[in-house]
Amino acid sequence: MVDKGTRNEKNIPVNQEVPDSSRRKFLRNTGMVTGGVVGGAVLGGFLGNPFKTEKAESTTTKPVEAHGSASHTEAMQFFTRKEDFDTLAAATEVIFPEDESGPGAIGLGAPYYIDKQLATPWGRNIDDYRKRPFADGATPLTRGDIMIQGIRKLNEVSQVKHKDKFKQLDEEKQIEVLQAFESGEVEMTLVSSAEFFATLRQLTMEGCFADPVYGGNKNMEGWKMKEFPGAYMSYADVIESEEFVLKEPKSLSDHM
Repeated sequence: MVDKGTRNEKNIPVNQEVPDSSRRKFLRNTGMVTGGVVGGAVLGGFLGNPFKTEKAESTTTKPVEAHGSASHTEAMQFFTRKEDFDTLAAATEVIFPEDESGPGAIGLGAPYYIDKQLATPWGRNIDDYRKRPFADGATPLTRGDIMIQGIRKLNEVSQVKHKDKFKQLDEEKQIEVLQAFESGEVEMTLVSSAEFFATLRQLTMEGCFADPVYGGNKNMEGWKMKEFPGAYMSYADVIESEEFVLKEPKSLSDHM
């Protein structure tokens, strides 16, 4: 489970025995730890090569643009329907919402990170063996297929249960819908809804905390909330310090 540092949360148990509308606790109680039930998605998004589609600019002259400005990351590369992307964005914000400590998934650019990773060979499972027969529990679907189907199913379930699209639902209803996916209650084709949810959650967390060159963690705000220094090549200047040293975070693009 990813530690969110000083962020305040209220408990939302998965079994709903103690009703609570806090989205922060929903994230912590999902039971999907980093490196858990994500199939090939564990940090898999990092396998995509962002340098094929964009060139980081010098942070000396344009520091903001080098770390996730609209001109660099806020353009859809995988999704072809804005409704699908908007549903994805709403779901990521439920998983990692904005609060008094800082921006949520949308503010950190996590939806665009996910879009970019799905547009890479990783999203098409290029490096995976794809011939039949498939082992038990395996699926012929690509990660992109799974995400598209799951996101559209979010809207279907929301319409059936609550007569509105997922994006338009209030917080408690959005949590209820996502919990149904997490528990595997929702019927999906050739994949379980639990696998979709695990992949969505994993990619959301990557988008909030990965290096900005991959399309998320806009302006390194995710690192700043955790006081994480990022991509320093050496800590020789502070290694002997007996006190905690807060360093301004650096992106990989700072070394280009």
